Amino acid sequence: MGMNNINIGVIFAGGVGSRMHSKEKPKQFLEICNKPIIVHTIEHFQLNEMIDAIVVVCVAEWIEYFNELVYKYRLDKVKKVVHGGETGQLSIYNGLVVAKEVAVGQDAIVLIHDGVRPLITSKLLTENISDVIKYGTSITSGIVKETIVEIYDSGDVKLVPDRALSRVAKAPQCFWLNDILSAHNKALDNNKTDFIDSCSMMQAYGYKLHMTDGPYENIKITTPDDFYTMRAILQAKEDTQIYGI
Repeated sequence: MGMNNINIGVIFAGGVGSRMHSKEKPKQFLEICNKPIIVHTIEHFQLNEMIDAIVVVCVAEWIEYFNELVYKYRLDKVKKVVHGGETGQLSIYNGLVVAKEVAVGQDAIVLIHDGVRPLITSKLLTENISDVIKYGTSITSGIVKETIVEIYDSGDVKLVPDRALSRVAKAPQCFWLNDILSAHNKALDNNKTDFIDSCSMMQAYGYKLHMTDGPYENIKITTPDDFYTMRAILQAKEDTQIYGI
């Protein structure tokens, strides 16, 4: 715990996962190494000593199943589970409102994260928290290995940004709870409900964003190839443990 603040993970487990073609389960509940993806993700927050509480936004029909996982895997930092909204933005808003209840009047830092982004590290969460304290915000980024090109509708090249100065915005995206809630309230007042993520919203409302580099393998598990990539990475980590490779 910080000096006078509480650190809360707000984890989004909302999607139904049409891109994964999984037979019946949403992708966050698919198992890799005998453990659902969402559990892999939450365990990083559960095991980090600086995280005080976890709020999960879950697709409504799966809340009961998710609560069983919380019990089975002893995820006792999960304080509240809330259902999602019509859009990603409204789902996060539901989670933030509940995080405000969990904070019980204390200043809070929230780490907004995708349930299907399990390849993070405890070190990253600690750096996110200290960067929010230092800079006011912390958006996890990934380095860019290939050249990104911005184009016009016609397909002609508009801009080729310098790769060394380019980053991919990933998650966690971390803020003071009061700041991100006030941005959400402005968006709702303006009838805007389709911000793609928290960093887009915060930038639109004039907040200065600080990027914090995260591990390169911090991918979002949305398609079958991501699933196999994650399995290979976990397998490699397991082999290192056994063989010291």
